[in-house]
Amino acid sequence: MKIISATNHGYLDFATVVIFLLVPTLFSLNGLPAILAYALAIIHLAVTLATDFPFGVIKIIPFKLHGWIERLVGPSLVAMPFILGFANDAAARNFYVFIGLVIIVVGMLTDYEVTAS
Repeated sequence: MKIISATNHGYLDFATVVIFLLVPTLFSLNGLPAILAYALAIIHLAVTLATDFPFGVIKIIPFKLHGWIERLVGPSLVAMPFILGFANDAAARNFYVFIGLVIIVVGMLTDYEVTAS
């Protein structure tokens, strides 16, 4: 069941950017987990602004491709603490696993097939 529209997905994308920007401070992340969070905020914002949907500015990434990007990002975020060696940092591990799972669920509930512009 695809219950998240392109517009609502855009709001969630901007919320995700804000979360990535705030989490290092809120959860006292430092080092690699913090750097990744800031980098992911910038990347997520760039992809959002470049997507062909209501919040896109440049509109060069089809909304369907945006969905495929998120289908790769979600599981990657879940695996990241274990692959990059910060799984022992509970705050960082739990954040990346949680946000990865949220992105997976949002992706499953978003209708990427609509013509979003």
